[in-house]
Amino acid sequence: MHTAAVILAAGASARFGSPKQLARIGNRTMLASVIDTAREANLAPILVVVSPGIPLPPDVVPVVNAQPEAGLSRSLRMGIAALSPDVDAAVLLLGDQPTMSVETIRVVVGSVRSDRPVAAARADGRLGPPVLLLRQAFRLVQEASGDEGLRSILTDHSQLVTPVDVGEHAPDVDTPTDLAALT
Repeated sequence: MHTAAVILAAGASARFGSPKQLARIGNRTMLASVIDTAREANLAPILVVVSPGIPLPPDVVPVVNAQPEAGLSRSLRMGIAALSPDVDAAVLLLGDQPTMSVETIRVVVGSVRSDRPVAAARADGRLGPPVLLLRQAFRLVQEASGDEGLRSILTDHSQLVTPVDVGEHAPDVDTPTDLAALT
């Protein structure tokens, strides 16, 4: 199965106060951490939806969202639309979850079934990233709206979703305090 990564990293970073994608964790940026995890999970190609001006390594496919204020749903639709026709599935990751593990991605990828074309990590009864969509489920992203992403879609189409218990979700980094808690 040819599985791509779509990393959503075009947020306005309003609560962070500066482009959080470029915030450093150790010797690399938060976004670089997520990209490296996608590489280690053998996802290819790696598409990164970013706002203008965010630098990316040459081996990833940039998808520039010039209107990040339109919400996560716009980035989600743009990322899926940019996938080439030979991609069978896409793993959706968030650029502000630098502690996402390769193992969690692999477990979610390995859990998808053709009769349930979506697999999502579940912790504390809540579904979230990583989320894997088989090509037949790409159309679901058209239902996303605002800054919610796939949250309501996963609930509204639960018959299409395989929940994958992962223990706990990787934390989002929304503020400098969140970042400090990781280091």
